[in-house]
Amino acid sequence: MTTTPQNTPTQSEGRKKVTTATFRANKERGESITMLTAYDFPTAQAVDRAGIDAILVGDSLGMVVLGYPNTLPVTMEDMLHHCKAVSRGARYPLLIGDMPFMSYQTTTAEAVRNAGRFLQESGMDAVKLEGGRDRLDAVRAILSAGIPVMGHLGLTPQSVNLLGGFRPQARTAEAARCLLEDALMLQDAGCFSLVLESVPARLAAFVSQRLDIPTIGIGAGVGCDGQVLVTHDLLGLFERAPKFVKRYANLSTEMARAFTEYKADVDAHAFPAVEHSVEMPDGEWDEFIEATGHRLDEAAFQRFTSSLAR
Repeated sequence: MTTTPQNTPTQSEGRKKVTTATFRANKERGESITMLTAYDFPTAQAVDRAGIDAILVGDSLGMVVLGYPNTLPVTMEDMLHHCKAVSRGARYPLLIGDMPFMSYQTTTAEAVRNAGRFLQESGMDAVKLEGGRDRLDAVRAILSAGIPVMGHLGLTPQSVNLLGGFRPQARTAEAARCLLEDALMLQDAGCFSLVLESVPARLAAFVSQRLDIPTIGIGAGVGCDGQVLVTHDLLGLFERAPKFVKRYANLSTEMARAFTEYKADVDAHAFPAVEHSVEMPDGEWDEFIEATGHRLDEAAFQRFTSSLAR
């Protein structure tokens, strides 16, 4: 089976590659930062064409692409495979690889080695990891190797079992204070940006104002310096989505319609039509038939072709 993808990343005259310095400059100018997830070549191209600032190849692929109930089963090899596809499809956004569960929690040496693979093997520009004060050693070690790090606080999906499910976080005064402290610690450790997920909007705005580095919110209100969504949720590829998601399309319904129409056309021999078929010169066909000593059942073939003509 073949298709004809556009094999070169999108190009835009005068457009510059987004970097971590761009993130900081956007915050200083009060300009929003846009980020979406992508896990494959065509989606990366589409996100790039839309002018989105950053692509996160998130470990959310475990749930929206691989069908797992959470992100915990996702491996380094899973992540690198999808990161490679995205890096081939996008030229201008900042590309961020999500470090999967147990790729940075054991030793700092392992964390650095795995972070390096995202840049060296799969074309990412930076990595993201979850956690606050308990991850400072890993963050510093990765940064010391010259690898930019994005932090992630609030609802951290890799800690779903510890958190008791996918629940909003930092809803008490003490928890909010701890989140602020963690954010400041990650900033001091050298993170270029922080994701704030499923935390109260006022808290996210407060943290964003206290930090010099930009925050990227997901379910954290409008007061963050930027926003990120899982592209599959934005496109409506599933019947249900988290409360904080705004659906900009309903592709699950459109896909079902297209697949149903395709099946009906095939069942009725209405597809493929003549314009979808390949032919050979009559002389070549006659030579082929003579060589094989057999004939095509022209009556059966004509029944199909006549139905296509109607």
